[in-house]
Amino acid sequence: MTVPVAGGIEHGGQVVAVMRDFPDAPRPFVDLSTGIGPVAYPFTMPDADAFHALPQADAERALVDAAVHAYGVSDSRCVVAGSGTQLLMGLIPWVLPAPHVTILSPTYGGHEQAWRLAGAPIARVRDVPALWSAPAGGTVVVCSPNNPDGRVVPVADLLSLAAHCARTGGRLVVDEAYADFASDSIAPHVARSGLVVLRSFGKSYGLAGMRLGFMLAEVAVAERVRAVMGAWPVGTVALAAGTQALSDDAWRDRAAACAGASSARLRGMLAGAGLCVVGATSLFVLVRDVRVPSLWVHLCKHGILTRVFSDRADDMRIGLPRDGQAWRRLETALTTWSRA
Repeated sequence: MTVPVAGGIEHGGQVVAVMRDFPDAPRPFVDLSTGIGPVAYPFTMPDADAFHALPQADAERALVDAAVHAYGVSDSRCVVAGSGTQLLMGLIPWVLPAPHVTILSPTYGGHEQAWRLAGAPIARVRDVPALWSAPAGGTVVVCSPNNPDGRVVPVADLLSLAAHCARTGGRLVVDEAYADFASDSIAPHVARSGLVVLRSFGKSYGLAGMRLGFMLAEVAVAERVRAVMGAWPVGTVALAAGTQALSDDAWRDRAAACAGASSARLRGMLAGAGLCVVGATSLFVLVRDVRVPSLWVHLCKHGILTRVFSDRADDMRIGLPRDGQAWRRLETALTTWSRA
């Protein structure tokens, strides 16, 4: 069997579609293809009447204030809330067009896809120093922590790069989708010229289906993006969940510690199966092995979906199991794999 990109699908998470090819696999399926936090934030649903009315301005302001608190932003006018960072990512090339784009690669493919749809020429570079040679006036894109290898670019380096981009008439876009549990963030510096930061909500808080994300940028840029998005960019439930979760520092600290321990457990389990771990964040692990195509099939037969890549056949990204049953199934599958 030819290993597809998540079953012929561009992103992870489409477990039902992929598993149609494995009708004998045990149920329920274990989806480790997404890098979504295994524990969902226990938010309180709004009253049923809230679904009858349009989202309220007070609720929108409360969400932005919670994001200001969580991300360390000094000015609420720099925060744009939307229906997921994927949407915001797709808007950037149209609201902030650039004559050329340089992307630190390999990384999440959504950025390149968005800029290609807008017709921008794209260059990929593999190391941070090469970003300084990007053509003047263009946009530079960096994911930190990076997906799928967990690479982190120090904030000091990003700030220097942002200043360089601004001086040459360009812009630096930093995708911090996995920064909630990281030790440092460039988000507090977004008021400066030439810097745009994306922050995902659903991954760390285990609520990816909520479709909530944020763009952080200087006031003028943020206002342009809000104008393009129009009224009510975030639904009632997402407003409630985001406000509660982003205000809950204690829960975030506990979730970060739990995810870190689980990531260490997963790395140990994979190493014990003879697999080479080449990168990680607290929410996923990247392994590299020439046997990845057959391993992917083996795991699918055990009802476990992981993330593979069409351009890197030896790489597999594995997220954190959600519960004891998922951990046991993964351990059993890896044990049978290593003994085969």
